[in-house]
Amino acid sequence: MERLTDIGYVKALLERHGFHFSKAMGQNFLVDPSVCPRIAEQGNAAPGFGVLEIGTGIGTLTAELAKRADKVAAVELDKRLFPILEETLRGSDNVHVIHGDVMTYDLAGLIREEFAGLRVAVCANLPYYITSPVIMRLLEERLPIETITVMVQREAAQRLCAPVGTREAGAVSVAVAYYGTAKKLFDVSRGCFLPAPHVDSAVMQIRLYETCPWQVTDEAFFFRMVKLGFSQRRKQLAGVLAGGLGIPKAQAAAGLAQAGIAPSARIEALTMEELTALSNTICGYSGK
Repeated sequence: MERLTDIGYVKALLERHGFHFSKAMGQNFLVDPSVCPRIAEQGNAAPGFGVLEIGTGIGTLTAELAKRADKVAAVELDKRLFPILEETLRGSDNVHVIHGDVMTYDLAGLIREEFAGLRVAVCANLPYYITSPVIMRLLEERLPIETITVMVQREAAQRLCAPVGTREAGAVSVAVAYYGTAKKLFDVSRGCFLPAPHVDSAVMQIRLYETCPWQVTDEAFFFRMVKLGFSQRRKQLAGVLAGGLGIPKAQAAAGLAQAGIAPSARIEALTMEELTALSNTICGYSGK
């Protein structure tokens, strides 16, 4: 629906429905005509796919997804948008807009009910304040999703896609790399939104592993170790592990040596192979 990228039309549409943007919900609607088609094309909106959209705005991306995918199910929290969506998505019979909070909604049940027999992808223009929680929920629940393609703050995309073992990486980079491979697709200027945010955005994609290549003895302990390490990323690991995990320092040093890691190493320099080896080596020493 080309009119959804016409700023004059969008403003009139919102005024007619008495809609006002919510800062608390981080609402910034895409009005650049080139962005949503690119997200849909690169986000696996295609025949044979069902697409889960998180947040609809006024339906600009939703309409592009519906043109390409067999089915679109969109979870939208703001009930004020539903009368607008009834107008903007009229004729898109393969779209089901669902009122709910993506952080509490039964996503596994939604996928079963909405996408039976279809491959599944996620596409979304995520509010900045819930970027990491939403992505982590999608990953941790091990939903039958092939790709997650999301628009996020550009700095967040750089962090989420940063290779593990580089200075740009953090605990969330490790978490993403544990479940799949991430890459930034393209940048999006702040001027592409109404209202314009204070920062630029980027579209990134996580392609989930069919089978996780990382074998850890205790997954909860692995993520606890990673979170602890990155909370003190500039400190030497032997001391961090001993102080934060209740491991005697001598055993922490021995565990590092067994994993082939120097006791003076810092967690930000470790690869995924080294992190998983270290977790498997020391998890038995910890009181958890």
